[in-house]
Amino acid sequence: MLAAAQRSDLARRGARAPLTRGCDFDSPIGPLALIERDGALVSVAFGASGAGDSSPLLRQACAELVEYFARRRRGFTVALRPEGSAFQLRAWAALAAIPYGETATYGALAKALGSAARAVGQACRSNPLPIFIPCHRVVAADGLGGFGGRARALIRKLALLKIERLA
Repeated sequence: MLAAAQRSDLARRGARAPLTRGCDFDSPIGPLALIERDGALVSVAFGASGAGDSSPLLRQACAELVEYFARRRRGFTVALRPEGSAFQLRAWAALAAIPYGETATYGALAKALGSAARAVGQACRSNPLPIFIPCHRVVAADGLGGFGGRARALIRKLALLKIERLA
């Protein structure tokens, strides 16, 4: 939400504050908070509350997640608007291009992006739209990788790969 000073500045300039809505989704890998801003999904967070707003876009996102977790959906059509640096946006576009049921290595993505594998890993870790932008499909050359030593993240990655029958 915008602070009072930001709202006042927007009003003074004749601009409108972005419309932000959120909802919770109970998924097989834990609760998800979905956040929409001005007609596009901008954030999916694990274990956090997105509140109880509803909109056609949030209903569509939840319906697509239901289908994905039931193995009836291989891609998403809901409007996405991730916010990040120019490199992050390029990296997330590369992640989104990895087909359902396939994986790519950090090294291969780094080569394609003209960067280092560590930078790709950092972009994966900062992905604001997990599942929709499938960072779980990125693996190390010698194993899963990509969970920063966090046990919950590894469990989620394995569960998502299992849904896509990769684990």
